[in-house]
Amino acid sequence: MLYSRIYNCLRPRHLTTMVHGLALGLTILTGLDAFAAEGDPTPAQIAETAAGIPDPAKMTPFAKQVPVIFVTRDPRKPETWNNLKQFWNRGKVDSVDPATGDKVVREAVYIKVPLGLNSAPPVPTENPMTQEKVLLGKKLYFDTVISSNNKVSCASCHNPALGYTDQLKTSTGIFDQKGGMNAPTVYNSGYHLLQFWNGRAPTLEDQAQGPPQNPLEMHDGKGHPWYQVVSRLRQNPEYVEAFAKVFGTPPTRDGVAKAIAAYERLVLTGNSIVDRAEMAMRERVEEEGEGKLETNAADFTKVLKAAFAAKDTEALGALGLEAGKDEGKVAQVAASIQRGKVLFSNKARCNSCHVGDNYSDSQFHNLGVGAKDGTWPEGADLGRFGAQETGHKDPALVGSYKTPGLRQLVSTAPYMHDGSEGTLEAVIALYNRGGNLNPHLSNKMRDEPAEREAAKNGQKAIIPRKLLLTMDEEADLVLFLKALQGEPAADIIAKP
Repeated sequence: MLYSRIYNCLRPRHLTTMVHGLALGLTILTGLDAFAAEGDPTPAQIAETAAGIPDPAKMTPFAKQVPVIFVTRDPRKPETWNNLKQFWNRGKVDSVDPATGDKVVREAVYIKVPLGLNSAPPVPTENPMTQEKVLLGKKLYFDTVISSNNKVSCASCHNPALGYTDQLKTSTGIFDQKGGMNAPTVYNSGYHLLQFWNGRAPTLEDQAQGPPQNPLEMHDGKGHPWYQVVSRLRQNPEYVEAFAKVFGTPPTRDGVAKAIAAYERLVLTGNSIVDRAEMAMRERVEEEGEGKLETNAADFTKVLKAAFAAKDTEALGALGLEAGKDEGKVAQVAASIQRGKVLFSNKARCNSCHVGDNYSDSQFHNLGVGAKDGTWPEGADLGRFGAQETGHKDPALVGSYKTPGLRQLVSTAPYMHDGSEGTLEAVIALYNRGGNLNPHLSNKMRDEPAEREAAKNGQKAIIPRKLLLTMDEEADLVLFLKALQGEPAADIIAKP
């Protein structure tokens, strides 16, 4: 029976029918592919706009590429850093052309990493910093062409004039839609181990790809977002030329991400009153030949007097001081900042999470922000837990968000991932009461000795650890945080 069916199928008449059927199917598939090309892009079109293999012939020749080089202050050889007059400095650098092995002397940009930042932001090997790339990233950062309606740019929510935030509780995106998160500052973001409040992006390159495809931020919800972004860029001759010089390709999603990330790595701040006092302390200890490497009120007095002499309105204004008027308050303010600094690392326990040059451990903690009546509301954002890959979720991170850095706090209110705390005083009050009670409260916010005592009595409870700061101590701590206000980004970075 089986052989009979096979024989019938192979008869000429049936073979002809089968061939016509296959031809019709191929025609339909071809038509569908053409339809997709006219409407939604095909997978091949999406792949072509996502990345491309560089054509070296189109790129700026190696000898004419201008590398961007970070220079940090090395206490063993401070003159190299000291001799740089400003943030962005031009010079020369000896290089070896990787294609030919020839030694060449190239123009270079030397970045004077601000005082207090003792290391440079890490740079991926596949995305080396050059002047052309940084300036392309800057142009993209301020350009509304990235958004579907040509009205929203990166700078809309991360405005240099507003501390690289928008100073709103939660941000406003495309079609005036309100997002659910407070816009974190771009300042020193290159130092974070993960990006976004929940850490869902491992690098600045990954972070840059998020907003253009978010329907609450930049995308109108129609079609493939990144295919549309790249298509718009390819219609602009300036971008076509710039991408060819930097990447050796037409505009691509890969190139956009790399360029914006290169720009954002230069959004740096430091040289705060605290940083200056730290350096004054080290100079004092070195001159005296003895003593602990700990600041005192005299160190803050010295740098505050220097700030008044230089009419440093940025640093003084953050402390509520006015040049030519408040010089008589120097000793009082210096003593308060020093007391706040001691509290920060001791009774207030701030440095259990806010550590390092950027005052962040880049980890995730549940402070109870968003908790209600001692519970984590059903349907509420899950923080780091929600962003973790399936198979790697840690229940201890429910409602946990990234520790932000503490520089530029005066410029970046309101605070917390949801913008729920409007002032530094309110933030300190939150910590002073031990956060907001909920089942997922971070161990760093809990009174574990009290919990163990309760367990001995058969009670299972999460007990917040109160700091028991006095009103005067809270004021000193707030003033120390304000003394971390550093210099804003240089005009070559911050001005469109």
